[in-house]
Order: sequence, then structure tokens, then C-alpha cells
Amino acid sequence: MGQITSLFVHKVIRQTDDSLDKRALLESIGIDPDAPVDPKLMVADTDYYDFLERIARSDPNAIDLPLRVGASMRCDDYGAFGLAWKSALNLRGSCKRAERYARVLTSVTTYEVRDAQEGVYMLLHRDGERGLGLRLSNENSIASIAAISQQVSTAGFRAEAIYFKHEAPGSAAAHVRHFGCPVHFGTDKDALLISRETMQTPNKLGDQSISQFFDRHLDEEISGFSDEASLERRVRDQIAQSLSQGVPTVSAIAECFGMSARTLQRRLSDRGHSFQTIVDESRRELAKRLLKETGYPLAEIAFLTGFSEQSAFNRAFKRWAGQTPRSFRIQLRSATD
Repeated sequence: MGQITSLFVHKVIRQTDDSLDKRALLESIGIDPDAPVDPKLMVADTDYYDFLERIARSDPNAIDLPLRVGASMRCDDYGAFGLAWKSALNLRGSCKRAERYARVLTSVTTYEVRDAQEGVYMLLHRDGERGLGLRLSNENSIASIAAISQQVSTAGFRAEAIYFKHEAPGSAAAHVRHFGCPVHFGTDKDALLISRETMQTPNKLGDQSISQFFDRHLDEEISGFSDEASLERRVRDQIAQSLSQGVPTVSAIAECFGMSARTLQRRLSDRGHSFQTIVDESRRELAKRLLKETGYPLAEIAFLTGFSEQSAFNRAFKRWAGQTPRSFRIQLRSATD
């Protein structure tokens, strides 16, 4: 069973209609209405989704409830995570922290910063049955990212476009007004599309030393989690992020998670994985994604996947896919024509 920070529960309660019994709603999800808000207090993801659905059935303004909740989020609400977001040097750095440290807020959601020709996608990945509660939670999360991005960027913030996998909740007018950009429903992703210029704009309180301090704090916090299944996924993500600087060593990746190389190798081995196999799989997945979703030249894709020469990339890709990267890309394009 997954977990989600109770912070979101409190934020939802504050935005619900006053005609609802808010104390009873909090108690129904196991939260003491008189206790202080603690982001480290978790609730079961299924309970949270049921909680959202109950409110949606009763709140007369449920259609824009997740937008109002997202808009109410403040960096300081998130504790150390929020301070790490604020102190990153630019918005890209902030988003990379969400990619790396979202585990302190939820075990069911991961984020991914993905470069594309049209800009940079901040993608939300969440497993689970796509019922009403999960859909509302996804809208809330995307709106929250927009809100805390607005708070930190020196140039202000507005996404180029918003994408949701689920269908529009009747009219999309409220969403378009809220985000101030095109909002697309029924797509293949949950994401914000952000311009490269916006991602590189300095943050108001960006500070390298402070940022590193909170990175260490969050690394220590994450290292204490026992979700070994997510460790392999997080290692894979960290490797993919590091490949443009060359193939990372096990020591470098272990350091990102606040543990020794020996400990990381042992924990992966206990789950039936080897570090080298994960590196190989990460390179293969990243290469296929870049070939499919971008128009980058093959030499640049070779560099982004950790190869110093295109010829070495070509040989490795043929071993992975049974064909050259050029043939793979041509085949993909032919299939979509």
C-alpha cells in the first residue's frame, strides 16, 4: 500500500466548502483535527483517494477544488523539501529536486524532468487505478508545481501547456483560466511543458551552499526508507540523469542516496539486481526514448547516453535492439506515417 503526506489532506480541507463537516472528514482518514500539521505524517494512498471522492460528491465547487488546493501550496509547507526547492539555483534545479526527493512526500508518485524539442516536460508518474480520486490528486499535484514554481522564479512562472491523461471534467474553462495556458486532456502524460528559458531563470533565493545542505538532509531521510522496490527505480532514474556526464560509477550513485557503494550493491543484489545491469538498461531506455521523442542527431544521443563516440553507441544499440539506431528511428517514423 502506498503512502501520501497528510499535508495534502489538510490543504484540501482548508479549500472545501464550509457546509461540510471538516472535523469529521479529517477523522475519517485517521487524522486528529486538533493536532499540528506534520508533513511526515502519512496516510494510505487509497484512503486519500476515497477522501477526495467523498468531498467531490459533496462540494458544490468540486470541479476546481484541486486547482484551489494547488494554488494554496507554499514552499514552506513542505518542510526540508520546500527549502531545497527554494534554494536551488534555478527552476530546473528545483524540478530536479522533486525528481530526486519526492519520496519524502509520497511513495506512489515520481517526477521526471524530460527535455524535448518543444521545451522541458515536468512529468508526474503515479501508479494506481485511474478513478476520480487519483485524477483529482494528479490535478492537485500539477497545480502545486505551478504554484511553488511561481513563488521561486525571479521571472514569474507560466507553463507553455498542461497535459492530463484523464478526460476533461466537463468544461476545461476553469483549468485554462487557472494555468493561463493551453490545457490538454486525454493525452499520454500528466505534465507541465516549460520553456527552456523559464527553467534556466535564477531562483529568488537560490544559494549553492544552502541547496547542498538540504540535499544532504533529504539524502539522509531517504536512505532510511525501507521501500526496496523503489530503490531500483530511483537508482535507474539517477543513472539516466547522470549519463550526459559519462557512465556514473556505483560510488557516485550511492553517494546520491547517502550510502556506501558496498551497501548499494548489497541492497540491489538482495532484490535480484546488479548495478551494471541497471546501468545498461538505463542507457537502453534513454536511447530509445530520445530516438522516439526527439529529433536530436545520433551523435548527440550517443553523448546523452554516456558514449564518447557514435560508433560505440551504434554497436551497443544494435546489441540492445537488434538494429542500428538509425534503422530504429526510421521504423518508428514509418509506423506513425
